[in-house]
Amino acid sequence: MPYQYDKSRKTKVAVVQMTCTAEKEPNVVKALARIAEAAAKGANVVCLQELFAGHYFCQSEDHARFAEAEPIPGPTSERLSAAAKRHGVVVVGSLFEKRAAGIYHNTAVVFDADGQQIGLYRKMHIPDDPLYYEKFYFTPGDLGFRSFDTQFGKTGVCVCWDQWYPEAARLTALAGAEILFYPTAIGWLPDEKAEFGASQHSAWETMMRSHAIANGVFVAAPNRVGREGKLEFWGGSFICDPNGNLLAKASHDKEEIVLAECDLGLVDVVRTHWPFLRDRRIDAYGDLTKRYLE
Repeated sequence: MPYQYDKSRKTKVAVVQMTCTAEKEPNVVKALARIAEAAAKGANVVCLQELFAGHYFCQSEDHARFAEAEPIPGPTSERLSAAAKRHGVVVVGSLFEKRAAGIYHNTAVVFDADGQQIGLYRKMHIPDDPLYYEKFYFTPGDLGFRSFDTQFGKTGVCVCWDQWYPEAARLTALAGAEILFYPTAIGWLPDEKAEFGASQHSAWETMMRSHAIANGVFVAAPNRVGREGKLEFWGGSFICDPNGNLLAKASHDKEEIVLAECDLGLVDVVRTHWPFLRDRRIDAYGDLTKRYLE
């Protein structure tokens, strides 16, 4: 007899892929409009891209940029909260957080459909690569990997560079997440795109789809699009199911809202048919807390 599961636990997920300007206000206004548009199309949960309120400023090390950070709650987060309440949707937004003098984070905030702030995730893995000088700006997160129980399912959030780490996805899933969001800002370097561009994008998407499979969760990744400074952001935002199947995917060069219906009952179905969590040898994984095994 086929496995019977609760087919009533369906939620519609939207991820917003958009271009950004250097000035904050037009980006915030656009993001709020996209939240409204996604809600009008039936979305229950809307996730914005990483640091959506401005250009990706980490292409250089500039002390003046710290003035752009905000506390949470703060002006931009309060506008996201109001949008969540107005449209009755869960909103995930990625912000440059000023926590205290000299302590700044790359932070995702989660608002439930009534506008209440129910979650905060501070980016744990901070890159330092050409044109991605994030260690200059961001203190590593100290809240751990978390799940937030919203009106439309249990959501977990990691941010961009976190997406390359299976440990982050696993711990977020173990915390209860059914949908794992990855707000992202990733693109091609001009002198690398021709030779490595397709491979880089494929690796990015494949990595997150593998997290969906290994943990039996839905994965949704909004990425920005367009050229900013020396980076060409590659878009390609997508949503996939717990088997890693693509449910919806955006282009590489246009602003889009990507929508997909996620049947949360499938989480239990997949996890009982591919029981990776059951068969984990937690007694044998202690060495994962070591930097390297000599």
